[in-house]
Amino acid sequence: MRHVDPGAVHPSLTPFAELVLDLVDRIPPGRVMSYGDVAEFLGTGGPRQVGRVMATYGGGVAWWRVIQADGSAAPGLEREALERWRAEATPLRPAGDRVDMRRARWDGH
Repeated sequence: MRHVDPGAVHPSLTPFAELVLDLVDRIPPGRVMSYGDVAEFLGTGGPRQVGRVMATYGGGVAWWRVIQADGSAAPGLEREALERWRAEATPLRPAGDRVDMRRARWDGH
């Protein structure tokens, strides 16, 4: 399974998890979607369900491109996400610690 970290032990992917991870794979470098954006685009689930998928299986995809609606990274992943956002030239807020959602949000198309 390409979405799961090599060597990690995970239960089988659900159809919803596959949908989430396939969409995350399509988010271009320098762009982001919030957890709610992902759920809305898919037309199923909600931000918490997307977050659960990302926490369980997201290590094999560009997890830093799925963020909280306020432009911040998942708790505990802030430093690594910021490094990746900078490397991809993701638009950041003036303080430089969060993504500028107006400029970086990807609509899925």
